Amino acid sequence: MISKFVKGKTAVFIDASNIYFSQRTLKWQVDFVRLLGYLKEETDLWRAFFYTAYDPSHKKQRQFLDFLEIIGYSVRTKKVKFIKDRKGSYHKGNLDVELTIDAVHNQKAYYSFLLFSGDSDFEALIKYLKRRSKRCLVFSIKDHVSIELLRQAKFIDIKKLEKYIKKESKK
Repeated sequence: MISKFVKGKTAVFIDASNIYFSQRTLKWQVDFVRLLGYLKEETDLWRAFFYTAYDPSHKKQRQFLDFLEIIGYSVRTKKVKFIKDRKGSYHKGNLDVELTIDAVHNQKAYYSFLLFSGDSDFEALIKYLKRRSKRCLVFSIKDHVSIELLRQAKFIDIKKLEKYIKKESKK
């Protein structure tokens, strides 16, 4: 399905927090083995990066990230920060800068740039890559993608990939 939109070596950049929130809206989970297989089938995949904040005390999360590396993802992590303010406490872990640095640093290795995120912060990156003749595709869901990204890149709704990448429920 996506092969008609990509050309040449393809690099994939996955913003895990965007995928997480998309899954909650979709009410199904992405199977990262199937996703990688789909990307290899549909593109001349150079590399697939996965960016996420992590809690070092969360054993299952560490196991999941190790699994992603074993199956072929380049995993980039940052320790979650726990922030307290007047309203309470929350955790934060943003890897937009790391994703951007990897995309720019490796730009000579790929022709097609696939971004799994709807974050408007990536508008500048996409503009930069397009000026260097890169094909840019954005994957998210309609309600989670910014107008800035819709204006800059070909948008693919993850819903359309369900039959290729959905995690099958265990019976």
